[in-house]
Amino acid sequence: MELSGAQILVQSLKDEGVEYIFGYPGGAVLHLYDAIFQQDAVKHILVRHEQGATHAADGYARATGKPGVVLVTSGPGATNAVTGIATAYMDSIPMVIISGQVPSPVIGSDAFQEVDMVGITRPCVKHNFLVKDVTKLAETVKKAFYVATTGRPGPVVVDIPKDITDPNIKVPYKYPKKVVMRSYQPAVSGDKEQIKKAVELLLGARKPVIYSGGGVVLGEASAELIDFSKLLGFPVTNTLMGLGAYPATDKQFIGMLGMHGTYEANMAMHESDVIIAVGARFDDRVTGKLDMFCPYAKIIHIDIDPASIAKTVKVDVPIVGDVKNVLQHMISLLKDHKDYKNKPQKKALEAWWQQIAEWQAVDCLAFDRGSELIKPQYVIEQLYEVTKGNAYVTSDVGQHQMWAAQYYKFDKPRRWINSGGLGTMGFGLPAAIGVKLAFPDAEVACVTGEASIQMCIQELSTALQYKTPIKIINLNNRYMGMVRQWQEFSYESRYSHSYMDTIPEFVKLAEAYGHVGMRIDKPEQVRGALEEAFALKDRTVFLDIMTDRTENVYPMIEAGKGHHDMKLRVATGTTTDRELA
Repeated sequence: MELSGAQILVQSLKDEGVEYIFGYPGGAVLHLYDAIFQQDAVKHILVRHEQGATHAADGYARATGKPGVVLVTSGPGATNAVTGIATAYMDSIPMVIISGQVPSPVIGSDAFQEVDMVGITRPCVKHNFLVKDVTKLAETVKKAFYVATTGRPGPVVVDIPKDITDPNIKVPYKYPKKVVMRSYQPAVSGDKEQIKKAVELLLGARKPVIYSGGGVVLGEASAELIDFSKLLGFPVTNTLMGLGAYPATDKQFIGMLGMHGTYEANMAMHESDVIIAVGARFDDRVTGKLDMFCPYAKIIHIDIDPASIAKTVKVDVPIVGDVKNVLQHMISLLKDHKDYKNKPQKKALEAWWQQIAEWQAVDCLAFDRGSELIKPQYVIEQLYEVTKGNAYVTSDVGQHQMWAAQYYKFDKPRRWINSGGLGTMGFGLPAAIGVKLAFPDAEVACVTGEASIQMCIQELSTALQYKTPIKIINLNNRYMGMVRQWQEFSYESRYSHSYMDTIPEFVKLAEAYGHVGMRIDKPEQVRGALEEAFALKDRTVFLDIMTDRTENVYPMIEAGKGHHDMKLRVATGTTTDRELA
């Protein structure tokens, strides 16, 4: 079978099992778009901005575990996609981005709409390719998907000059069943001796914590994490990216940790004597001030990426491997271990849980339920109840993101879809479209704010065209809330440009895009509005909810502080007995 380069690309996507490609056309990719037009197997989703394409593909990938696929043209099409590529890179999301390039003979001549996409994206991709030979195109596509989806996942860019896709040049086509890359051999199984050391350390722990991150979700290891935690009876905390990997409603779950984590999770981390980090990378929002991080703990770290281990925090037992495989090995060793059956640290563990219960009694997520203003925390609680905890929830970035993480109890992995590492405003709406395309019968809610939603609001048009009826929960506090909060705490309430003098009437704007708009002003309207919105199964509904504009996210660990030094809504003794002594 002989095909043109454009046909090879489309056929390769078919052979790879790609369902959707999110994109926007332009001169350098017109041969590709013509090939897409002549088939129906790979469905193209026409977004309204290339950033929206990357976020939609990202949302699809996070919800399904399959790689998201993007197609953009050269020049501004490619550069518009960079924010979404960097978003996926920071959160280790598998994506393949196909970018058009000017014809090979004029590369380097500053041709119309030419940019060095390989050079631009090098710092924010797992790998990238510039295709120079049409006969190598199918193999390059196979390599791109292989790299994107194995080891620590991530985005891969394939930059294709226009002449490579010329319909008049045809070559034999055969899509490889597998590829071998000598320089890329991701680890799978952890070192057996290191795993044994970890088990011994865990069985001797008196104040243990299981700290799990997004790697558990990406590695499909939620079931193993639950089994492992139940065997040991240890408290479990999740990172922002790891929410849902362990059920939030389970009694062993002590909440999210880190800058806006729960009092009990952060205090447990600070006081712990043994921590096992599973698929987490010890980022700055989790650790706080590094020299104050978990000062009394021996640390076990399991991660697929050897570069993540001891990158910021020195660990005592490093284990490089797939978290699913490593946890399975640990579970097997625990069940066979003589000390597991004897439970030598049972009394110490009981005392540890008693201490955690005292921290939980502080009720760090309490808020004013008698307020005449709509509290954003209340909205998320009602969203959780109306959806019975079963929705896919995307979010933008800011206070609303933290409230969604704190108050929506995620019991399943891949239900919480947010930009964690890069913190990208504008992510929520296109990501929700990607999720809804993947799961058309599921309830999908986008939690956002009036500043974030305007970053990619044009994708409301995409939602109408492709019939993706999502529910947009706009917590409208007339501020860039997280910026305002930092300015209140750290800049003596000098609110420099953290609010807008003009905010659109979102109800009318939603209606102009062909959707349903609702404005909610009073607490007693919230529940009914949410129920009405979710009852409209075939319509996108924009709920513009006017919330208390002075509300802050608590707890909060400020810059330069440790886990034990949190700012709480109600002042409480955050000083530990150890410090008093």
